[in-house]
Amino acid sequence: MRIGLVSPYAWDVPGGVQVHIRDLAEAFMEQGHHVSVLAPVEDETGLDDYVFSTGKPVAVPYNGSVARINIGVKSTGRVRTWIREGDFDVIHVHEPLSPGVSTMAIWAARGPIVATWHSSIEKSRLLSAGFALAQTIMEKISGRIAVSELARQTLVDHIGGDAVLIPNGVWCAHYAEGDPLPGYPHPGGAMVFLGRLDEPRKGLQVLLAAMPEIIEAHPDVRLLVVGPGDIEATKEGLPEAVTQRIEFLGRVSEEDKVSAYHSADLYVAPNTGGESFGIVLLEAMAAGTAVLASDLDSFSRVLDRGAVGALFSNGNSADLAAKANALLSDEARRRDLATLGSQRAWLFDWSRVSSEVMDVYLSVTTTGEKVTEDLRGQFVGRWGRRSAGAPAGGR
Repeated sequence: MRIGLVSPYAWDVPGGVQVHIRDLAEAFMEQGHHVSVLAPVEDETGLDDYVFSTGKPVAVPYNGSVARINIGVKSTGRVRTWIREGDFDVIHVHEPLSPGVSTMAIWAARGPIVATWHSSIEKSRLLSAGFALAQTIMEKISGRIAVSELARQTLVDHIGGDAVLIPNGVWCAHYAEGDPLPGYPHPGGAMVFLGRLDEPRKGLQVLLAAMPEIIEAHPDVRLLVVGPGDIEATKEGLPEAVTQRIEFLGRVSEEDKVSAYHSADLYVAPNTGGESFGIVLLEAMAAGTAVLASDLDSFSRVLDRGAVGALFSNGNSADLAAKANALLSDEARRRDLATLGSQRAWLFDWSRVSSEVMDVYLSVTTTGEKVTEDLRGQFVGRWGRRSAGAPAGGR
């Protein structure tokens, strides 16, 4: 099958949606399918052959974070070129209502189109204001997927209709084997955090506020912080006793990320909101690392309501410290959680998840219709002129 995957967010900037699309693409390519990914790209140097760039993204606030998306006449031309040259049996658009490449791809194509909702949004003025526009997009979608119940509820509440639940996936075998970083495992115990330092909803400040109490109980504990951001700004105002026990790794390779999981006794996810799933929890579980997470509903679901990982009260640094101290002092409990977590992670392995996604593809491609360029002239919007018949941009 010839499959086109669409990412609204910059391909070379870390993010859960991009990782999901990359892993799904790799799963299908391993199965012998032809896959092409359409996405904004900041730096096209060394870009994988299967990625088709729509140009440089711009940063805009979106859903409590900063999304790097791509809009404009030039990118519209590239979207149409990709569709015209792809000869796809199906295109699979992620975050179909996100402004930019995803919406452009749906407007510019006709034929079998599948869409996946990733985000959880309780209230959205943008979606409410653009309801009529969203409906025109929804009419062209043949199959709908949501990665979580919260993402599905966002679709139901804001747009209407429903979607099949297919969770995020994880390559369990990839995370199961890994060498710890130099100096680890640490004899005084170690925790790891993964997320952008300057994104409040990732909750690093909640974890840092808990560190003095954790250090009091475990004086030699170490905290590995993985992710991009301003390290000096993050350290500002922290007691020296805390900063001495933190190792900032910055943005790391996939291999080093796996090593970080294998270096820690405990993975801590202090995220405060805006999470519809929790792929980082699955990664840590697949690596055999015990998990402690805030009790967001999405995290609680991944952790089977606390059966395979510990939960603390969202935003409560004191509760985080108490739960972390208890786990750092109880090797047997950590080992039990690691075993249970690893077993549960395999339920989300890409070998299973990609098969469920393929079932959706097959359900919308039964007639053998190909995806073609939509030349009906309906693609008119804030990005400028009527695009039907517009010249295509280059790669």
